Amino acid sequence: MDDGELLRRIQAGDEAAYDTAFRAWYPVIVRVATAVLRDEDAAEEVAQEVMVQLWQRRHVVDVDTPLKAYLLRAVRNRSLNHIRHLKVRRDAEPDVELTYNAPLSADMPSGAKELAAAAKLAVSQLPPRCREIFELSRIDGLKYSEIAAALDISQKTVEAQMGKALRILRERLAEWLD
Repeated sequence: MDDGELLRRIQAGDEAAYDTAFRAWYPVIVRVATAVLRDEDAAEEVAQEVMVQLWQRRHVVDVDTPLKAYLLRAVRNRSLNHIRHLKVRRDAEPDVELTYNAPLSADMPSGAKELAAAAKLAVSQLPPRCREIFELSRIDGLKYSEIAAALDISQKTVEAQMGKALRILRERLAEWLD
């Protein structure tokens, strides 16, 4: 069966056709994502997201677009979005993490004490779900995938909440951060 027919059957809700497409294309898109991301775990996550998206968006996928082209474009875009997200997170994390994790002690300079106290206050004022995810990541040291599993939410939700937490903390601690 050609890709056009396969895509038409997927659009009609044929799960067997989707399974056929998954088995045929999943290894290919994992390899493409791995080449872009240089991280096999992240590549598998991206590939899974692309395949889930194919099923979820099957009604809007253009049947005239070859399945191969659709999947390769989708994996490329998701991989690049993943890289952009990592860069934003990597750029923001050091400042916030250093200030939040600093212990309060009597021999600290007063400015450092104020900063640490402000960081703790800022974290306590995060929205409840956002704070919970932030603390699971920064205090408990859980990976995003572990947090997602523990809270029964998607990893994308964890990433979005962490991005929100870091943005809020940067804003609230702006006077102490360069």
